[in-house]
Amino acid sequence: MASLDRDLTIKQANQEFLRRFGSSAGDVCGRSFRELMHPSVQQPLMRQFSRLIEGKRHRFASHVVAVGAEDAAFAGTLTASAVTGVTPDVSAILVLMSSSEDSGASDAGVVTSQKKFLTEIDARILEGIAAGLSTIPLASRLYLSRQGVEYHVTGLLRKLRVPNRAALVSRAYSMGILNVGTWPPKVVDDFIK
Repeated sequence: MASLDRDLTIKQANQEFLRRFGSSAGDVCGRSFRELMHPSVQQPLMRQFSRLIEGKRHRFASHVVAVGAEDAAFAGTLTASAVTGVTPDVSAILVLMSSSEDSGASDAGVVTSQKKFLTEIDARILEGIAAGLSTIPLASRLYLSRQGVEYHVTGLLRKLRVPNRAALVSRAYSMGILNVGTWPPKVVDDFIK
């Protein structure tokens, strides 16, 4: 559990939260809560927090992938509640996180190092495949030959260690490479060289 101000800066946290995200209050307090979330969930999560701060909602719950101490990723459920004072304006936000590890689940495939391993063209091809484009329309859109697209698709299959395009898209979402909650699909900029 942690307490955030209106700018989503961590002001206080309990021992379990500190253990998950750093070794001491000095490591965690004063940081932006956004920094603790995996890039794939930051954008939709920030929209949820905006609605909370604007008073459009009082509480929300969301599945998230967080990046803890030493870049260890874990999935869990985040529940955020607006705290108001004398005025109806939000004065603080209370965040409660429960990890899936508590129930035995594992997130070994999530990329946390934010290693830039996709070229710009690989990213555009992955987005096209995720949007359902076949080789020829994708080649036309990217000014490549059909063989050029197939070459890059084969490279992506090898990089992500999957057997086909459906598995490629699924793996990209599970690793956080593709943004969650956006259409058309968009590769998170942190993974593009």
